[in-house]
Amino acid sequence: MGVKKIDHIGIAVKDIESVLSFYQEALGLENLGFEVVEDQGVRVVFLPVGESRFELLEPLNDDSPVAKFIARRGEGIHHICLDVDSVSETLEEMKQRGLQLIDHEPRLGAHHKQIAFVHPKASNGVMIELSQDMEEAAGTPVSQD
Repeated sequence: MGVKKIDHIGIAVKDIESVLSFYQEALGLENLGFEVVEDQGVRVVFLPVGESRFELLEPLNDDSPVAKFIARRGEGIHHICLDVDSVSETLEEMKQRGLQLIDHEPRLGAHHKQIAFVHPKASNGVMIELSQDMEEAAGTPVSQD
């Protein structure tokens, strides 16, 4: 399957600005900048922690998946993202195993990465995101849905 490392831990928040000071001041983490991911309905900021990062996810509207997550479960850990050798190959292996997926094809995520989400039902309640740098995925189709 080719899992290389934990890329980041996604944390759903109602308002990035209201929680950012904890991560920057109390933990001393650097803000790598804000990014809006329109198709996922979120504004994100990444904060590096060693080889991994925290990703704070703020919903852009009440219809975004992150807004619905916060309404159901409250703010907190939303997903764990794994850096993999190939999102396409990992998805195919998971399909063959009969695992429940949210994405059946890779799509474009933050930081121009190829991503896909595995349904929490496949992993005992933890949503898993698969991620691959676009340079490594060159030639692999990416859905813009």
